[in-house]
Amino acid sequence: MDPKTTALVLIEYQNDFVKPGGAHHEGVKEVMESTNMLANTLATVEEARRHGVTVMHAAISFAEGYPEIPANPYGILAGVVGAKAFRKGTWGAEIIEELTPQPGDIVIEGKRGLDCFASTNLDFVLRQRGVTDVVLAGFLTNCCVESTMRSAYERGFRVVTLTDCTAALSEEEQRVATTRDFAMFSRPLTHDAFLAELGA
Repeated sequence: MDPKTTALVLIEYQNDFVKPGGAHHEGVKEVMESTNMLANTLATVEEARRHGVTVMHAAISFAEGYPEIPANPYGILAGVVGAKAFRKGTWGAEIIEELTPQPGDIVIEGKRGLDCFASTNLDFVLRQRGVTDVVLAGFLTNCCVESTMRSAYERGFRVVTLTDCTAALSEEEQRVATTRDFAMFSRPLTHDAFLAELGA
């Protein structure tokens, strides 16, 4: 894998997921711990930067009152509204301090739904930079990560999903996504396996 044509896309590493007190932290805490997700991600980002991989941050946020979401939401977006999560300008919507974007990183603006491509310029940025390999990590494994994985696959990118740099709301959801769904639309790898390919 050529670092110059590879992008690591970090999906929703925000306080509302990652940190105690975050609106959805209790929901993902168990799987985060079982996969060692945060430590694995930090190690991956450090090595990816060292090799020259493009690091991209895709955070989700909504204006106060959630005008971007229908009046009677259902499913995952109903959970966001109900928990008052990811409100623009709040601590919960901020990217975690450990992953503060560094010079050379790219922050993708405008994510309002599940698929990172849908309401952003992610596709444009990837193609402008000559990226052919998209590596995904973040939340939720079977929601935004999987939606973005499927979209990247459909757009012709070579996709890697980092199985131990993701977290879902339950161990069962994590297991099914990483062992069943991921292999249909990506190459599921541990972070160590990915880093070994970068260094090869």
